[in-house]
Amino acid sequence: MRAKDASSSVQSPSAQATREPVSVSLQRLSSARPCRALVDRERHFALFSVLGPVGLKNESVTDGRAGDRQTGGGRRNQQSPGQKLEGAASAAGVTRRANFLELFFDLVLVFALLGIVSRVVLDLSADSPTRPWAGLLYVVVLVLPMMWLWTTTSHITSRFDPRRPAVQVMVLLTALGVVFMASSLPYAFIERGYAFAIPYVALQVGRPLVLVGLVRNRLQRALYTRAAIWFAVSAVPWLAGVLVQGGARVGLWALAITIELVAARFSWPVPGVSRQLGSAWEPAKTHHLAERYEQLLLIAVGESVLALGITYTATPVSLATTLALLVGFATTVLLWRIYYYRAGQVLPEAIDEAGDRVTAARRVGRAHVLMVLGIVFVATGYELVVTHPGDHMHPAWLVVLLGGPIVFVIGRVGLERVVFDRVSRTRIIGIAALAAAAVPLAFTTPLIAATSVFAIILGMALADARHAWGRPLEAPSPAKKPSGARDSNV
Repeated sequence: MRAKDASSSVQSPSAQATREPVSVSLQRLSSARPCRALVDRERHFALFSVLGPVGLKNESVTDGRAGDRQTGGGRRNQQSPGQKLEGAASAAGVTRRANFLELFFDLVLVFALLGIVSRVVLDLSADSPTRPWAGLLYVVVLVLPMMWLWTTTSHITSRFDPRRPAVQVMVLLTALGVVFMASSLPYAFIERGYAFAIPYVALQVGRPLVLVGLVRNRLQRALYTRAAIWFAVSAVPWLAGVLVQGGARVGLWALAITIELVAARFSWPVPGVSRQLGSAWEPAKTHHLAERYEQLLLIAVGESVLALGITYTATPVSLATTLALLVGFATTVLLWRIYYYRAGQVLPEAIDEAGDRVTAARRVGRAHVLMVLGIVFVATGYELVVTHPGDHMHPAWLVVLLGGPIVFVIGRVGLERVVFDRVSRTRIIGIAALAAAAVPLAFTTPLIAATSVFAIILGMALADARHAWGRPLEAPSPAKKPSGARDSNV
């Protein structure tokens, strides 16, 4: 109803101008933007939501000579690079969309996730009794640094205008670093650990130091100083892991990423350095970061389809492998559908309306990391199903086939908790059904197990459809801030 009222209020701006002052008309238009954005989000569907927001022409940020012309008199803008860097992103407002550079970085992430899946499938397919179980730990140790790099990069491009040369160089160097890290994945725990750890440490320590020199805002400088200190602390186990191999390297790298995530959770505390700072999820940037997380999820889904197609292409075609392909593809589509309807559609609006935006945003970040990790497990499991559809079920394979959807649904429960402030009973039943299926499926084949998983996920999707049938689209209803509660710091 609000969207209808908003659209009617902007149908004839020229007619309004004859009756109202210009300032009143502009106020009407600005108040209508969120509703128009919501209507636009409802019209876009499936993977096209990744491509729809691309572009710069809708941004309100001025750049280069065009921005100079708007200052009047042909005078050049005399702001320092740091001031330009800080002010541009906030000027963009809620209409800011991901640009081509950010989506290019996402494509590099596809290469990295695909490399992780291919690396872990080799471990799970090994004859060794212990190597398949080690492969499960490898997934977590390799996925989390990639996700953390993506997250920190997205926060940088949200705080600062990604069209600025300094930010562009930073993002492109990050993409190059991810390429080096992904190329080392087949040997990450044996020989070429340096190709994974050194680019990662250089990026995570170097980027905050560069931003400390560029920004002029005292609180932002304090934030990146604290981050650089903690990334330097975690660099010790990262680089120490290069000197060892096997389980010792896995343990050190797991310790390193744990230090980083825990430190970030508590705003990188450093004695004597201020921890007060507005969040990267402040109102002018909420929609941008929320859409970046949506795109991350769709990128992971696309990687799953890509891995499945590549594996099927390299496998002799038979009825069993073709059925495995169909089941894998259908399961991936259902995961996408469960995510996108309805919480994924209204995520930006939900965070916008949340009582504690920072807490909600942190939960959204954790939920998406869990869902991406689950999708990586799903992609790994269906590669095994396509290549070994009728083989005897290995216990580690069953953990991947069932654990991937379980992790994904747990993340989806967290997302629903933020967007609608509830926990769906259907999700809990689905998780319980997947866990209970482990015992009977242990005595079947991978193809039968995959088909059973598909049936359970289909049941969850049908329950969603039945709940929504004949009802209007549900609006977000996040938790409101309790009376007297304070805003969180980053």
